[in-house]
Amino acid sequence: MKQILMALAAVLFFSACAPRAQGEISRTDYVLGTVCSVRLIEGGSTKTNDEIFERLRQIEDRMSANKDGTEIATVNAAAGGAPVKVSADTFYVISKALDYAKLTQGGFDPTVGPLVKLWNIGSEGAKVPPKEAIAAAVKLIDYRKVELDHKNLTVRLKSPGMRLDLGAIAKGYSADEVASICERHRVKAAVVDLGGNVLVYGAKKDGSPWRVGVQDPKSDRGEYLGLVTGKNMTVVTSGIYERFFIENGVRYHHILDTKTGYPATNSLVSVSIVAERSIDADGLSTSVFALGLENGMKLVKSLPGVNAIFVDDKNRVFLSPGANKIFSLTNKDYTLSE
Repeated sequence: MKQILMALAAVLFFSACAPRAQGEISRTDYVLGTVCSVRLIEGGSTKTNDEIFERLRQIEDRMSANKDGTEIATVNAAAGGAPVKVSADTFYVISKALDYAKLTQGGFDPTVGPLVKLWNIGSEGAKVPPKEAIAAAVKLIDYRKVELDHKNLTVRLKSPGMRLDLGAIAKGYSADEVASICERHRVKAAVVDLGGNVLVYGAKKDGSPWRVGVQDPKSDRGEYLGLVTGKNMTVVTSGIYERFFIENGVRYHHILDTKTGYPATNSLVSVSIVAERSIDADGLSTSVFALGLENGMKLVKSLPGVNAIFVDDKNRVFLSPGANKIFSLTNKDYTLSE
């Protein structure tokens, strides 16, 4: 329930950055394991939103690792056995996830499923697992053991016990799909918020740019530390504030280090990625956070059209080249650093 309320607060918070337009069509629902909001500000209809949420549920029913009968659940159940045929969109998202795994040399790894299931962060009763169980789960994580057959659209996990988890990239793909539906329905302007994965589509009537608030990672009240300004962009943030539990005075967050098996420990508390495509921003936000400030910055610098906003545990904000043109710091508790 806490996660639902926090996600809903984020939806309401973003709405404050984009005042409601007369005649807009809005819908908020729980899907993809979070609160999702779509605002058709100019163009579209109730049927457009119906199609959008039907598509979101279809993606969840294919790609969720936490529901029985999904394509990902079927692939996981067959680990160590025969290949499993999946839909074209599930195959595409798995392929993109493996691309980011290669790019980060396993810092981002869609086979993190055994570790995610073991920690179960975000659910009631989450606690630190036994060291032996963590070590066993880490041994099952290896993106190089995922076999893809592009011709037949099949996926095979080589070792028994392996598990795919697309939770760090599927919402990004979903936001891009919403944008595609908006394009087909000739929507001129829309705001999409899938549990904090924000995408702004089209242009405002007055021609002014969108403003997207970046969450203050040390506040649970929907406050923001600054604003990203632009057009046709997506902003996705990964941070230690999203899902966590506290045990013996120690905070354990949901971004897991695939090498140690424990929540990633570096100086960062959040990373926000600004890009054109949400699947890239989603995959990169987790990847860059796991890499840390120095290596994460190097990765972002190598990718055209991608900007990043890093926040560390000393309330310092670091911007990738180009981010200073689109991001303005508004919270006086934070300082910009070189």
